[in-house]
Amino acid sequence: QLQLVESGGSLVQPGGSLRLSCVASGFTFHAYYISWYRQAPGKERERVACISNRNDITEYADFVKDRFTISRDNAIATAYLEMRTLRPEDTAVYYCPPSVASCEPALRWGQGTQVTVSS
Repeated sequence: QLQLVESGGSLVQPGGSLRLSCVASGFTFHAYYISWYRQAPGKERERVACISNRNDITEYADFVKDRFTISRDNAIATAYLEMRTLRPEDTAVYYCPPSVASCEPALRWGQGTQVTVSS
């Protein structure tokens, strides 16, 4: 069964950094694109970054360019989101759904991991 487990979220001060992890199981990880989405309270879910199955294409939302880096390790079926210079508006629950052949549509959602940026 396709499963995703996000982790690494926590409370961090503005300007700080975090690394989120996404461990996948139950499907052929290296055949799927992986995206990171986030959803803040009262807001729509939005895509933050996406990486192709072969690790050769990455896309970022304008609001995280030059601050966030998406990566993956197909050998251990894990994706990452490195976040730097965090801002209060980055506060959200972060998810890492897979998709086929492009960044959308997302196939399955995990429980997410909470990132809170606050002093």
